[in-house]
Amino acid sequence: MNSLPVDRVVLRLLLLCVVANTNAFQPSLRLHHQQPISRTVTTTRVLASTQEEGATVTKSKPKVQELGLLTFDLDDTLYPIEPVVKAANDAFVQAMEKFGFPGLSAFDIVETGKQVREEIAAQDPEKAAGLTHTEIRELAIRREMEKIILQRKLKEVADDWATPVESLTANVKKHAQTWAKNAVSESIVQSILTDWEMARHHAAERNIFPHVIDALKKIKEEHPKVIIGAVTDGRANPLLMTFTLAPYFDFCMSWEDDQGGRRQFFKDLGQVGEKAELTWIYDAARHQYAILKQAQDAIDSAKNNEPIKPLVWPDNYDDLVWIHVGDDLAFDVGGSSACGAKTILVELPKSLGQTAPFRFDLSIKQPSWSTTTKQELETRIRMNEAAREHVDVQINTMERLPIAINEILRGHV
Repeated sequence: MNSLPVDRVVLRLLLLCVVANTNAFQPSLRLHHQQPISRTVTTTRVLASTQEEGATVTKSKPKVQELGLLTFDLDDTLYPIEPVVKAANDAFVQAMEKFGFPGLSAFDIVETGKQVREEIAAQDPEKAAGLTHTEIRELAIRREMEKIILQRKLKEVADDWATPVESLTANVKKHAQTWAKNAVSESIVQSILTDWEMARHHAAERNIFPHVIDALKKIKEEHPKVIIGAVTDGRANPLLMTFTLAPYFDFCMSWEDDQGGRRQFFKDLGQVGEKAELTWIYDAARHQYAILKQAQDAIDSAKNNEPIKPLVWPDNYDDLVWIHVGDDLAFDVGGSSACGAKTILVELPKSLGQTAPFRFDLSIKQPSWSTTTKQELETRIRMNEAAREHVDVQINTMERLPIAINEILRGHV
């Protein structure tokens, strides 16, 4: 048999053997305060200058990796955040009126939240930076209730004394303020907060981006064993979105679930800027994956009474691929890639209402619901620039998500 020309053999072997070597679930050994590590892609090349006489050249397909974990950011990735927050703030107004605090607007809760954060920042910048969205809203609700209770108490005293409110002494007003603070009902605060959060979830379901549900259906069909989770910095939870996202998600990890890790991140953000690490929340997501994956393996192996290899966190994981999908370069791409995830950046057309591509432009007015300071924005912009090189695939429609996932699994990116 005549041997193939050498240059054609070399070309075929190059095409077959250039593969990305990555262990998505290799645990991150970095601790906080260490320098972030960059993902390295090892390219293996096998060069053949000769071929043995009589050898047969066989053509084989490159091995396709299996998807183990798929995680999503929520806000501005699966639905636009602006109309969702607006609907939730409108629900706040209705809830306040229901509990006897009328006359407020949605604008009041946003502005009060900003004011509370600025006041805390003046005394303790680290504490202010580490406040969760829920904490800010809770403080804002309490502040608005205190204002109304104080006005009522001052009017009651003034009417009782037959004098204008303006003529009441500073000492009387001080005691009235103490009264107002202590008269706020914690149960009512929590009820209003619950109404706000439930309205947020309902609004998210009404505003799901086009093709999201169809994409999730296709992903589940093509990768039936994949475990799907959410990683979010707020209180949104797809498991509470029963008519849309809930059937496709297995767990949800919120930044607010780990207050210690969150505070440390924002402390680092203020001290070391773009070098601050987000690995803690993604490590927690991998931990949850290990728990669910081992339980699923146990269920599957029970059919044949086969033993399973335990997944010990953080000592070892399986070698399946982890992909994270999000709209934020710094938090989604930078944070997850540092823990070994492949990344898909979602940048949708402006007409769909996604704010991330425009939220980090200092020349543009920030959204009314944003409480981010100028200093934090400047740091985030630098973090975004550093994270861009870790984007594996970028999509401009959720219809392309299943295709992007398969491109990663086939090693085409």
